Amino acid sequence: MEMLNEEKLFELTNTLSKQFFKKPFMHQVVYNYRLRTTGGRYIPAKKTIEINPKYVMEMDKDECIGIIKHELCHYHLHIAGKGFKHGDKEFKQLLKATGAPRHCKALPSSENKYKHQYICRSCERVYLRVRQVNVNKYKCGKCKGHIYLAKSFH
Repeated sequence: MEMLNEEKLFELTNTLSKQFFKKPFMHQVVYNYRLRTTGGRYIPAKKTIEINPKYVMEMDKDECIGIIKHELCHYHLHIAGKGFKHGDKEFKQLLKATGAPRHCKALPSSENKYKHQYICRSCERVYLRVRQVNVNKYKCGKCKGHIYLAKSFH
């Protein structure tokens, strides 16, 4: 999906709010470039929805709409004074009623998070790790053999 400016993002959010919740969205929706592991978040104190711009750029329109609908579930339940947190019954029911996803998909750019591949010299078991491991300090968890760095993905 192409990157929308914040005015267009508000229009889309308001349209989805009217379509699925039969109520207008009356507050602010902004991009938050610091979000890393989530598609969006709702801030109850400010009644603001923050959207991760990476999801808008890398994912399709349906995934972005799903993220906005999910955050609108938090928003409308909070405004109504009902349970708006992930574990609340009302929240789960509203997600189902509106067809909003419970979780967003992983970003394609973060799919391969492993940076190092280690292999045991004895049993040839493969270990994928994000951080580097001291091969003199750590042994194979299966056979206690010596491990070595086979590849670094950068």
